[in-house]
Amino acid sequence: MWLNTTVSPFLLTGFPGMEKAHHWISIALFMVYVSILLGNGTLLFLIKNDHNLHEPMYYFLAMLASTDLGVTLTTMPTVLGVLWLNQREIGKVACFSQAYFIHTLSIVESGVLLAMAYDRFVAICNPLRYTSILTNTRVMKIGMGVLTRAGLSVMPIIIRLHWFPYCQSHVLSHAFCLHQDIIKLACADITFNRLYPVVVVFTMVLLDFLIISFSYILILKTVMRIASGVERAKALNTCVSHICCILVFYVTVVGLTFIHRFRKHAPRVVHITMSYVYFLFPPFMNPVIYSIKTKQIHSGIIRLFSVCHTRA
Repeated sequence: MWLNTTVSPFLLTGFPGMEKAHHWISIALFMVYVSILLGNGTLLFLIKNDHNLHEPMYYFLAMLASTDLGVTLTTMPTVLGVLWLNQREIGKVACFSQAYFIHTLSIVESGVLLAMAYDRFVAICNPLRYTSILTNTRVMKIGMGVLTRAGLSVMPIIIRLHWFPYCQSHVLSHAFCLHQDIIKLACADITFNRLYPVVVVFTMVLLDFLIISFSYILILKTVMRIASGVERAKALNTCVSHICCILVFYVTVVGLTFIHRFRKHAPRVVHITMSYVYFLFPPFMNPVIYSIKTKQIHSGIIRLFSVCHTRA
């Protein structure tokens, strides 16, 4: 290992070849960012202030909304800085910190979706023990476990970034720092930093998806045993929002993976755009899905806007 004593900053990149359109692109991204902040912020406000939503299902939803806000607030400053002000320089410590939070929050989102699947499994397969199993203390422990798992799993590769010498070009591929971009600039043995993330993805994100899928197989088997068609539909309806969020998250993961795999055959702008889709689409869609598909959230939003309208 080499101690890196250079202080040259990294250079972020917007949309190469589309610099003249950066202001227009920034307007679109800014509107998406504001929508994400308002959508997830509204969910958190409702869950905090509406006592009808003080249940494990909505506590996990609050964790999901907080994670989405975290991703947005982590990437937004540098993205808008590049597109609005052409502020491309970012110090190494700031860059490594941003990469740490981006990758950690991605794993947190996968873990929260798994926790929400567990919530639906207990609610449908063991409803009589739901409140005794998912107590507030246990929900808090699950949330801390998800956060700790993600934070500790990403830390080894980020710590090593501080010790690499960077003698290649300091130009990164995006308007935010990603681990896979940074290690391409290192002049050192990066074997561990190449292999370790693959192991993390397979042992955590892929395993989360497999467990979620298995839990829904068990949920479906339980629901099919219910004699009343109305009750079956009611039980499945409580899972619709979560299933939609799962599809949104994992479809974007698969899409980004394919773009990485076949990037030689895809224009660079497609690769960059897909990265923005991966980080912005789930946080944008999750509040929309829950506000439309979840009756309690939908009713809470209507009451909130009614109160605001009355005060105005």
